[in-house]
Amino acid sequence: MPGGCITVVMGLSGSGKSTLIRHINRLIDPTSGEVLYDGVDVCKMNENDLRAFRRHKTAMVFQKFALLPHRTVLENTIYGLEIQGVDRRESEKRALGWIERVGLQGFEKHYPNQLSGGMQQRVGLARALTNDADILLMDEAYSALDPLIRVDMQSVLLELQKELKKTVVFITHDLDEALRLGDKIAILRDGRVVQQGTGQEIVLSPADDYITAFVKEVNRGRVVNVETIMRPLSGNPEGLPLAAGTVLEAAARTMTGAQISNAHVVDANGRPIGAIDLQMIISAMVTPVQHTDRQAA
Repeated sequence: MPGGCITVVMGLSGSGKSTLIRHINRLIDPTSGEVLYDGVDVCKMNENDLRAFRRHKTAMVFQKFALLPHRTVLENTIYGLEIQGVDRRESEKRALGWIERVGLQGFEKHYPNQLSGGMQQRVGLARALTNDADILLMDEAYSALDPLIRVDMQSVLLELQKELKKTVVFITHDLDEALRLGDKIAILRDGRVVQQGTGQEIVLSPADDYITAFVKEVNRGRVVNVETIMRPLSGNPEGLPLAAGTVLEAAARTMTGAQISNAHVVDANGRPIGAIDLQMIISAMVTPVQHTDRQAA
């Protein structure tokens, strides 16, 4: 799992997702193998080292929020710092900053039963971020939320991640959530990783029939980028420029809005790197794209 990225682990119920995430901080000891963090095997840590690892290097956000009902928002948020022995004034300063960042300013003295589900999950996220741990473990953190609140919380995480660059391990059974959040996605089946890669790699080149069935209902227009299907340039670039990384749905909307059928793809420096047309986009959105790696195979 690459540092500074969001790795989403997904699979059906019973596939081993929650067990896997608990191996990372040894809430559940693996029966064999290693759990390496910066080259150190967590499985070989003694009790004191493991306690320090859990306190300072990892933080968890749970599906059921795991808030202490007799503590206020502020008191819940500083709980991890209390355990670490951080000075109360410093703890409150850090906690208040994160409470504001997750949109709960003004609710510091409220108790969990006075908050909606989405607000309670924001407290859980603020508590985890206040610890300033390197690794953020999120076990189906948004699964209990209503759809609109869930999308809102996904946006909060993505915005924070742009700045924080935490190593996030996010568990979900929702493929749309995985595709939106994950820099990398790992799909489990019966405790084994069936396929791991970017969302595009998994959608375009499923490893087997199980993965194919998993992704068959995916809206490709929201996953596949224009550079995946572009053709080489021949002559001068035509039409308007589309930035590399633009998903097909957005590209189609832009082109139809401008009433043009041709465009060219540009890199981060504005240099043309390929050509694309509206028919290519429409075809790719409704039929499987033959990924170059797959063709080579």
